[in-house]
Amino acid sequence: MKSITDQRQPAKVLHRLEDILFMAVVATIANAGCWEDVADFAQGKKEWFSKYIDLSNGIPSHDTFERVFRWIDGKEFERSFILWMREICTESSGMRVIAIDGKTMRGSGDTSIGRKPLHIVSAWTDANNMVLGQVKTEEKSNEIKAIPALLTLLDVRGAVVTIDAMGTQKEIARQIVQQKADYVLSVKGNQPAMLEDIQLFFETEMSTDFEGISHEHHLTLDKGHGRLEKREYWLTNDIGWISWKKEWKNLGGIGMVRRTVTKGEETTKETAYFITSLSKNVGLFARAVRGHWGIESMHWSLDVVLNEDKRTVRKDNGAQNLAVLKRIALNIIRADQGFEKASGPRKRFRASWDSKYLESILQNL
Repeated sequence: MKSITDQRQPAKVLHRLEDILFMAVVATIANAGCWEDVADFAQGKKEWFSKYIDLSNGIPSHDTFERVFRWIDGKEFERSFILWMREICTESSGMRVIAIDGKTMRGSGDTSIGRKPLHIVSAWTDANNMVLGQVKTEEKSNEIKAIPALLTLLDVRGAVVTIDAMGTQKEIARQIVQQKADYVLSVKGNQPAMLEDIQLFFETEMSTDFEGISHEHHLTLDKGHGRLEKREYWLTNDIGWISWKKEWKNLGGIGMVRRTVTKGEETTKETAYFITSLSKNVGLFARAVRGHWGIESMHWSLDVVLNEDKRTVRKDNGAQNLAVLKRIALNIIRADQGFEKASGPRKRFRASWDSKYLESILQNL
């Protein structure tokens, strides 16, 4: 984090920037929910913090914490976060799935002055169950511009990158391939001709059990709490008939996923369609599709574990930097294996009072 520029006037600086960042990260892990909480936690743990940082000028006030996070350059903070994640994320022995998706920070908007909530596009990996990085956009419609910017910052070599339908764009697919990765991109109503072609193909071929068509099939069953979930995946590289094939870099196949959920006497079905640079390996295709749901779980954790949507932060770079802070804290909480069966809120609560536990999870920082 030393690469972040300190925007404060040197004559008025009483606390080093890295010390303020350290206190804010630790306090956020340990259940702090606002800048007042951060300052109170640091004050209560002053003796503990003094083992690691210089506190000759005391603990910063909550106003100081707020001002610093308003003034930090958001892009610098995002880049520092991404570089840190490159250092601590160990690659798995096989392929990684990297899911990219956006989330709106509802507390960052202000309808009284016409300010829309900030939209954050994040990348998540199934190899570590961690957030790899983020970039901000002013609204959801700007994801198309934000995704290439985020990809540029990430090391995706050897991975399978998954993106929802808004990111199913020819230039994004090209960039993923140029960065030496594969892609699995969702196809929905924003690509009507493509969606119609893929739907018709699978409907036709399934009616004849894919007679004469090269394809792979994969089935998973999950059962528990009176609920049965069946997922079926189909992948075919028989795409010579596709008129738009050459428009998509390294297009290797098209896929379909059918999810059937039975609970009691009620059964629901939903079907999703994809384009991919994978020409075979339906197991990897299934893992990529399933992996993309992991980023939705991450969004849920940010809301439930870290109360992201309840925080009202609107000034300057505050909302953008708070989003980075939350993702740093979430990664550290999720990396903890010593208390692995505990929920996120339970880990945060324990970290707030158990200094030994706090020190153990900070080894991931």
